[in-house]
Amino acid sequence: MRGKVWKFGDAISTDHVIPGRYMYLRSNLPELAKHIFEYEKPNFSGMVSPGDFIVAGHNFGQGSSREHAAIVIKMNGIQAVFAKSFARIFYRNCFNNGLPAVICDTEKFSEGEEIELFLDQGKIVNHSRNETISFISIPPVMRQILNDGGLVEHVKKYGDIKLDL
Repeated sequence: MRGKVWKFGDAISTDHVIPGRYMYLRSNLPELAKHIFEYEKPNFSGMVSPGDFIVAGHNFGQGSSREHAAIVIKMNGIQAVFAKSFARIFYRNCFNNGLPAVICDTEKFSEGEEIELFLDQGKIVNHSRNETISFISIPPVMRQILNDGGLVEHVKKYGDIKLDL
């Protein structure tokens, strides 16, 4: 996975991802996705390209347990979110919806840099700086859930959560 960095700070809540005033659109996900990070980066949905990455600080996804936050990030073509730490429910919502959430040192990234994620190897290559950042590899069962497109698709495929992958 290779793309451009979009940088955010600490304590980005699900309300930052999708402002609560738009939750009436939750049954119209394509329209809801247009409002992603509307106050943090106006017209973000028009600027982001498929394959890009979100890079943030501590406690990304805090606040309400809106599953829609992870869904609209993925719908906008973001292929993974990197943060120093994640709110627990948001972290699980990412995997449940097929969006990799990677815990790593995000200080070494700047907006606009080109990076490449090697999820199975636990490394990120920053091509703009010619550096490699390591992270604790995501367990195989979680990678399989991601590969299957999320938890629902994984359960459809196996009839249950398959732990012996």
